[in-house]
Amino acid sequence: MTEKEFIDSKAWRKKREYILRRDKYQCQYCKRYGKRTEATEVHHIKHYSDFPELGLTDSNLVSLCHACHNKQHPEKGGRRRYERKAER
Repeated sequence: MTEKEFIDSKAWRKKREYILRRDKYQCQYCKRYGKRTEATEVHHIKHYSDFPELGLTDSNLVSLCHACHNKQHPEKGGRRRYERKAER
């Protein structure tokens, strides 16, 4: 199953909602530093593209806010913003 197919699957949507509820809709990385930030994303600790067999494994999933999720995936946003600034 491709990553796109996985993300669009009913199984992932159900698991994603379960993990957000499990973590009380709080970013688990911000929580480590005493901050209360709403979690909007569920992150695969071991990335799905490398470990598809862990795609629905609770212990491989964590609720994160958008900013913390981007820090875990610089290829999805962080690097592009930096490159744009450097071009100016």
